[in-house]
Amino acid sequence: MTRAAAFFDLDKTIIAKSSTLAFGRPFFQGGLINRRTVLKTAYAQFVFSLAGADAQQMERLRAQMTAMVTGWDAATVHEIVRETLHEVVDPLVYAEAADLIEEHRAAGREIVIVSSSGAEMVGPIGEMLGADRVVATRMVVEDGRYTGEIDFYAYADNKAAAMREVAAEGGYDLADCYAYSDSVTDLPMLTAVGHPTAVNPDRGLRKAALQHGWPVLRFERPVSMRARFSVPTAPVVTGAAAMGVGAAVVGLAWYARYRSARPVLPDTSGPMSGRRRRRGA
Repeated sequence: MTRAAAFFDLDKTIIAKSSTLAFGRPFFQGGLINRRTVLKTAYAQFVFSLAGADAQQMERLRAQMTAMVTGWDAATVHEIVRETLHEVVDPLVYAEAADLIEEHRAAGREIVIVSSSGAEMVGPIGEMLGADRVVATRMVVEDGRYTGEIDFYAYADNKAAAMREVAAEGGYDLADCYAYSDSVTDLPMLTAVGHPTAVNPDRGLRKAALQHGWPVLRFERPVSMRARFSVPTAPVVTGAAAMGVGAAVVGLAWYARYRSARPVLPDTSGPMSGRRRRRGA
């Protein structure tokens, strides 16, 4: 029997906010950022929840992110994320995503999280969810500090390439695999599998889903991770996520790129309760 996997984007697909921006206050308390950046992070989180991000904005974020974290102590970043993970992320997971993860696991499929956020965050969140593997962005660390250089950027085509690598390692046939994302920038990820689904899609992905006839799901209800998932003792992490990006908070970058952008309001034309499967929505 051919093995298969379900690949999940993280932000606005499994959790309701940006995992990158969610750690603003803990990093302020840990001395990595100042109060002004915390406020900008909160603003950026609000706009992110409305608008998402296109390719140009993500590239700008990448450049600003690497500049911000240069010189950060990697051990401090890991410690703060581990100590505050449940407080910060636990209330954010979508109940509908939790249900879907459990359905795939019951069907014998491995759960793989593929996120452009840093593995300092994605790895521990994956453990909380019981994921088998994670793929995330990583930066170079020398003498215990981030150099500002990106070793692997888990974004766009790189996500699809990493998925093919994971499939080869795990013995998956991607034609039998599933993928879920909210962003048009993840089209390579979605088209890499035989069963793609748009979740809370932005405008671009909604259009693509309509063109391809893909299912569209609406996730809305948060649930406690600790109430739904048992934490595995030894999570499997892919080589693309062995060391994560130091930019656990990049609120300043998000604020700068959104300050002049006009938010795109989410679609409110249909019913808003529960998980809905729609075609061409």
